[in-house]
Amino acid sequence: MEGHTRHIAEELQEHLPYAVLSVAIALAILGMLTFVSVLLGAANFAKAAKSLFHVFHPLHMLFSATATTAMFWRHERRLFKAMIIGLVGAAGICGLSDIAIPYISGFLLGVRMELHICLIRHPMLVLPFLISGIFVGLIVPTSTHGATIFTHSAHVLVSSVASVLYLVSFGLSGWVEVGGMVFIYMVLAVLLPCCTSDIVFPLLFTESES
Repeated sequence: MEGHTRHIAEELQEHLPYAVLSVAIALAILGMLTFVSVLLGAANFAKAAKSLFHVFHPLHMLFSATATTAMFWRHERRLFKAMIIGLVGAAGICGLSDIAIPYISGFLLGVRMELHICLIRHPMLVLPFLISGIFVGLIVPTSTHGATIFTHSAHVLVSSVASVLYLVSFGLSGWVEVGGMVFIYMVLAVLLPCCTSDIVFPLLFTESES
């Protein structure tokens, strides 16, 4: 148990910079989208943001399932267990970062948010990416530590974009004035659930370490 705790702490420390940098990149992308929407008309902003959210959210599930499954598979080679860990870790835990935490963050910032759960409303949009991610997580080169670092990095970047897009798509259209708090909330939205699903969750269920 002590070994697991130390390993998890090391993984979280190593991945923290990825979360901060990824959210900064996501806000830069959002800033460019906001600028373009001003040029084209404010009415296009929410529509464009929602369309992009429904691209990045499924991609987030793909990378989440890949990273979670790969992390578990690197430590323990049990196929069915790895598939369950990948499924629950991606859909059950890391889905919080795209929807639940941005939803709560919007309320904390004084905005009435809309709750939109894609897995329920658009299952055929999300499930193919989720299943594909589990498959990729099983075949990605797991003999090197860099494999899980790469999949987690891609996962965190896509998750950051999806989180900020949800926030502005379903309530907080005027985000610039509170950009500092948006940055803090979105770092938490990415770091806590995604590192939990990619690192803590799969490692807690492994029976041995490599």
